Amino acid sequence: MKANARHHGKVTVVDLSGKITIGEGDIKLRDAVNALLDEGRKNIILNLSGVSYMDSAGIGELVACYKRAAEKGATLKLLNPSGKVQDLLILTRLQEIFDIFRDEREALASF
Repeated sequence: MKANARHHGKVTVVDLSGKITIGEGDIKLRDAVNALLDEGRKNIILNLSGVSYMDSAGIGELVACYKRAAEKGATLKLLNPSGKVQDLLILTRLQEIFDIFRDEREALASF
């Protein structure tokens, strides 16, 4: 998995690509979000459009990142989950927890 951060004023968009799976992808996701939180970034969007697969460890890490962000007074939102990832979010009912957007401009404006 790869993670590249882009800053749009007070909002950071993290473009994720590849697989978020146990052992590597979940750790890279954790490290990317933790680094932003340590920098004091409070508005984070995870762009999931490039994520082809996510296992239970990836889902668990998404939830852990959401909790860590909330503990630091930050907000974490999701953008463009692929079909498989969207299905997984629905199956696990995480679409009820996360704000999920299809349009980046709308996601940016939501902060």
